Amino acid sequence: MAEFTYTLTGGYAEYLARPKNQAELEYLVQRAIAYKIPYLLLGNASNVIVSDDGLSELVIIMTDFSQIEVKGSQIIASAGAKLKDVTLAAGKSGLTGIEFACGIPGTLGGAIFMNAGAYGGEISSVISRIRAINSAGKIVEYEANDFHFGYRQSRAQEENLVVVQAVINLVPGDPEKIIQLMDELNERRAARQPLELPSCGSVFRRPPGHFVGPMIQESGLQGKQIGGAQVSKKHAGFIVNIDHATAGDYVALIHLIQKTVFEKFGIHLKPEVRFLGFKDGEV
Repeated sequence: MAEFTYTLTGGYAEYLARPKNQAELEYLVQRAIAYKIPYLLLGNASNVIVSDDGLSELVIIMTDFSQIEVKGSQIIASAGAKLKDVTLAAGKSGLTGIEFACGIPGTLGGAIFMNAGAYGGEISSVISRIRAINSAGKIVEYEANDFHFGYRQSRAQEENLVVVQAVINLVPGDPEKIIQLMDELNERRAARQPLELPSCGSVFRRPPGHFVGPMIQESGLQGKQIGGAQVSKKHAGFIVNIDHATAGDYVALIHLIQKTVFEKFGIHLKPEVRFLGFKDGEV
């Protein structure tokens, strides 16, 4: 799995598939249900840490299922479409409203699953309808306001839904200004975040009334290293792989951060990153 994760960590997957369209995805999920094989979906695997022991589930990697279609002021995109490609299609078509997502290194399906956001915007603010596969293997469709979106939360998490496709509602704008704004946001992100190194993105959810990076800095942990994993010297809210880190290195460093920040501030930092393949008590 280290070949697919942004952290460059993770053991072997026992089963792995890469569907290219809805029919293949439906078939995989329905066969997994029929044979009682647990399954999990991955897009760009940019906010996950996969255990060094690997994964026993059927891992379905969605990035080959990436169709994007522009229809008027709407974009209809498959779950495996990369957000940067969706935002670029919007910009070229003179559609505004999704610029905030231009630098999020995930897929549309992953963004909907986590209700990803940046620079004051969340993916739930532009989604109109969602097509998914439920735990019975059936195709279901939802309006966005019925998808239980919250902070890094969605109905997909609650009901183990497989996001298939979404309709994105945007508004007409000036293509030149839209592209310019996305360039500015990407420059701002590159200046503040350690994009040059492997990481799992922002590790922790933001506690109400606090910022994670400054708390980690004030706890004296910026630059702290366990194995090959290091609290980024550029942005303390990130953990980067600087020397062949393992998933175990990441988890140990996350636990240290949580313990130290709690001792100093009395605040328990809740991970935003997803842990896959770990046994109970390991994370």
